[in-house]
Amino acid sequence: MYTGIVHGAYPLASVVRKVGLHQLYIELPPVLLEDLQIGASVGLDGVCMTVTQIDGLRVSFDAMQETLNLTTLGELDRGDLVNVERSAKQGAEIGGHNISGHVDGCAEIIAIEQTENNCSLHFRLPPQLSKYVFKKGFIGVNGCSLTVADYERNEAHFTVCLIPETLRVTNLGAKQIGDRVNIEVDRQTQVIVDTVERVLAEREL
Repeated sequence: MYTGIVHGAYPLASVVRKVGLHQLYIELPPVLLEDLQIGASVGLDGVCMTVTQIDGLRVSFDAMQETLNLTTLGELDRGDLVNVERSAKQGAEIGGHNISGHVDGCAEIIAIEQTENNCSLHFRLPPQLSKYVFKKGFIGVNGCSLTVADYERNEAHFTVCLIPETLRVTNLGAKQIGDRVNIEVDRQTQVIVDTVERVLAEREL
């Protein structure tokens, strides 16, 4: 479980591509290595990944074919910035919202509006996720807990506004039109929507 408060964006040191498997290597700062063990969970661009090896500052992760198919991790190459968050500790303050690290799909950036102190990103969602997104609701974008600033349901377009700190700490400020990001819808919203749909469907039987 994660909070959606990304610690930082760090470049991939290496990517080893094998059949059905990508091995991702990233050098982490000491603060993120504290008590880190093989088998621990770390969020990479919003994807819950398992530590497979620790060698000094370099940590490795295995991205299986299912992960490569459903997320943007298969598109990453050496030098690409990746948002990193250690899993939440019990009793820790949740500054964002609960994020599971189980990505629901990818959204495409369709427009970027940049002003002096703000940046608005506009995305196109996969149609199947449209019903789970609401204006002022939570959404996970590359592991960042963000608020939906605007939403066009018919077009499955949504907008988030990023403050300078978010642009500084995460990789969202480096994204361009046409880039894809990992999306995780708010689980509480998903449960409510699916429950209402099921109840209404049962009433019609």
